[in-house]
Amino acid sequence: MKAPKHANVALFIPFNGCPHRCSFCDQRSITGKAYQPTPDDVRSAIETALDSLKENSVHSEIAFFGGSFTAIDRKYMRSLLGAAALYIDRFKGIRISTRPDCIDEEILSLLKTYHVTAIELGAQSMDDTVLLKNDRGHSAADVRRASALIKRHCFELGLQMMTGLYGSTPESDAATAKAFIELHPDTVRIYPTIVMKGTRLGELYEEGTYQPQSLNSAVELCAKLIELFTANGVRVIRVGLHDSESLKENRLAGPYHPAFRELCESRIMLEKAVTLLRNKEKGKYTLRVHPKCRSKMTGNQKANLVALRERGYEIAMIEDERISDLDVEIV
Repeated sequence: MKAPKHANVALFIPFNGCPHRCSFCDQRSITGKAYQPTPDDVRSAIETALDSLKENSVHSEIAFFGGSFTAIDRKYMRSLLGAAALYIDRFKGIRISTRPDCIDEEILSLLKTYHVTAIELGAQSMDDTVLLKNDRGHSAADVRRASALIKRHCFELGLQMMTGLYGSTPESDAATAKAFIELHPDTVRIYPTIVMKGTRLGELYEEGTYQPQSLNSAVELCAKLIELFTANGVRVIRVGLHDSESLKENRLAGPYHPAFRELCESRIMLEKAVTLLRNKEKGKYTLRVHPKCRSKMTGNQKANLVALRERGYEIAMIEDERISDLDVEIV
């Protein structure tokens, strides 16, 4: 049976409410949005989404992204939530994103009254040195405190991390993921750091002080993080930034790819195939994969098949819906 269609009614609130300008942040270029939505905009976006989603709307969420939602002007925040709450019976819930240092008992009680169901924290790193170097303005302790409060108030907890930040290493990024797991989030998002024009990180890059991850190193690391989170029961709901013309126009450097998650999942499948074949004689083999994962096993521009051929293995594939996503078996 086909899974129900899920789609956020995404409403972006760029910069609004954010008390800090992080080293990497240029949200207008990343999201392509600078306009602050009004309650009428919220209602219009929801009505449009309802026309498209129809009965599938009950599996979808109204989502306020792009800023520090709980730090914006309280009257403005209430007006946006009030507009969204009128439609709550047609949706799974309301999702917001905010900073770890903008969560307290009072704001959580207010969010409950407007039927908010999920809160994502832009934690980015659990290394205080990395947070300080990137002008985050909060600590790892703030992430732990806010996460505990969110869980205690029975909201769905989402955590967002960035890899390859100024001052970070693959080891510190892996430590962040492990620290996240200890907080028992329901969901995570993983964003490799992209260097944007007009940011402090952009200045550091042009000075030669900061070197971003290569695409290959970001894929290698994020593939491992996806597996780590999944093995610990944490759902990975996004890997890599959303594709936009504004992002591509304003990117200076960094591991951007419009299908970044697909590259990571393709790498996971390649590693599984290599492990299965490692002790086999060179030759021809047939691999069993889920139908929707055939292209991932093939790899971008057949990269996985080429990599296996270079190891001495000629690969054919058969599709089997009984096999789990990203799993590989030898026939």
